[in-house]
Amino acid sequence: MKRALILLSVAALLGTGCTSTLAEMPVPPTIDTGVDPDAWALVPAGEFLMGLTEHETLVDHDYEIMVTDVTNSQFAAYLNEALSAGRVTIATDQVVGHYPGDEFRGYEHEQEIGAGDWLHVPLDNDGLRLDRSGQTFAAKPWYENHPMVLVTWFGARAYCDHNGWRLPTEIEWEKAARGTDDRPFPWGDEIERNSANYYASRDPFEKTVGDLGNTTPVGYYNGRTYDDYQTLDSASPYGLYDMGGNVWQWTGDVYQDQHYRYLRGGSRANYGVDLRVWTRNNAGPDYASPSVGFRCARDG
Repeated sequence: MKRALILLSVAALLGTGCTSTLAEMPVPPTIDTGVDPDAWALVPAGEFLMGLTEHETLVDHDYEIMVTDVTNSQFAAYLNEALSAGRVTIATDQVVGHYPGDEFRGYEHEQEIGAGDWLHVPLDNDGLRLDRSGQTFAAKPWYENHPMVLVTWFGARAYCDHNGWRLPTEIEWEKAARGTDDRPFPWGDEIERNSANYYASRDPFEKTVGDLGNTTPVGYYNGRTYDDYQTLDSASPYGLYDMGGNVWQWTGDVYQDQHYRYLRGGSRANYGVDLRVWTRNNAGPDYASPSVGFRCARDG
């Protein structure tokens, strides 16, 4: 059956924007999922079925993509290096950095993204999982291997660029999530409560049933049992974790005549149906949310 592409709004699905906080969540236990956040997976060149309409799309190159989202520990280490090197600065409770700007042609609803310093991370949001002492950052205790949140597109791009990598394109992201068949979720055809971290999935990190919930450690849904909570192994066909749920993920495309950037994957604040591999969302590149993170890609 042919399906029409649905473009989802920021207000509807990013959900937990700058008006929401994670500070009220209970402190989670330290959990080692056994999944290495420094690991990468190879995605080979070739065709795959993309989008709601399942149209054949060609990826003409091999590439690698991070097995998990970037963690708080990884991002804190980056900030320390980038601040020392002068690649980013702290200004009025914000981490900011230079961006060369986009081509601006004054298209309807297009906003100009000019050259200059842009927001990377707001430091005054209670949902931030980083501690700061002067110019030094560290992940908050017990959140070291949770996904980095409250990072803008500019901040995600700068992290990847600092390491010689890049944000994945939407096409690269979807192939990595879906593989070459017509599955709607990264792990298969159906979603269960213990497949991923999503709205009211009742995982141990939720404050109460129906709450927007907390993030889970990266790679948490890998088939392991944590105390009495049994997870399903929810890796994508290429072994990637959290490609559905936990946090939305920035992608790298800069489309002509629009200022929006696109996100994939759904988050802890979305219903299970919104974790399908073709679901898109968009926001301005300076948007930051407790439900938004990212992972990087590189040429294979």
